[in-house]
Amino acid sequence: MRGRIIGKIEEGRKLTDVAREFDIAHSVVSRLWKSFKTTGMCSRWHGGGRVRSTTPAEDRYIVLLAKRNRRTTALKVANQFLAASGKQISRKTVARRLRRGGLYARKPVVCVPLTRQHRSARLQWCREHHNWTEQDWACVLFSDESRFSLSSDCRRQLIWRESGTAYRPENIQEKDRYPTCSIMVWAGIMINGRTRLHVVANGTMTGKQYIDEVLLPHVRLFRGAVGDKFVFMDDNTTCHRTLAVQDCLDSEGIQRLVWPACSPDLNPI
Repeated sequence: MRGRIIGKIEEGRKLTDVAREFDIAHSVVSRLWKSFKTTGMCSRWHGGGRVRSTTPAEDRYIVLLAKRNRRTTALKVANQFLAASGKQISRKTVARRLRRGGLYARKPVVCVPLTRQHRSARLQWCREHHNWTEQDWACVLFSDESRFSLSSDCRRQLIWRESGTAYRPENIQEKDRYPTCSIMVWAGIMINGRTRLHVVANGTMTGKQYIDEVLLPHVRLFRGAVGDKFVFMDDNTTCHRTLAVQDCLDSEGIQRLVWPACSPDLNPI
């Protein structure tokens, strides 16, 4: 590139035009041209530079430490490296070596822990519904409650992983409990509509609240608009499966979609 820049300037091009063509600063082109007029050379002189603090073999060892425990921190890796080699390196050096090794600090993917029975039930449910048409699904109201934290996630933990490997088992964190200090919000969606967002009183859903705050004011309206083909989907939490809730659905003529346990990822909402 240096030779091409010098060649264009010797052709009579302006420094500003050359800098714009190569998308570099005007000062860089100016210094290069002055150096060429003084020395007659356009190549860059390479100095010795700073000596690397680790060898290639030690770089591979640093990457291996992070892969053995992907939830470790760069500071802990530096301490482990010091104990093994007697050589002290900084946290930033560890981060640079890990990046060169293809490891980046990322949040782990969170998934619900599934047993063999859970997987079998999910597979059976999918096989029973894979022939449903768009018209069949258009009559389904998908609903869910979500808890939103009102404070920052102080327990955030990063892992070291390669690009494109987010869903590998070693990079997934199984979790079915979430922090408190939050509010619970309920909503429902259909192909051609949605309910309003409803903030649950006191932040906890009970069977009676589910009837008074969700089924009667929201779900019953969609049942009347869609008709007899209306199907309501909710998950298998305790407040959704009380006898009072089932009696309310039966009295309103609301058909419930059978839902496999521990399947929030199957819910399009």
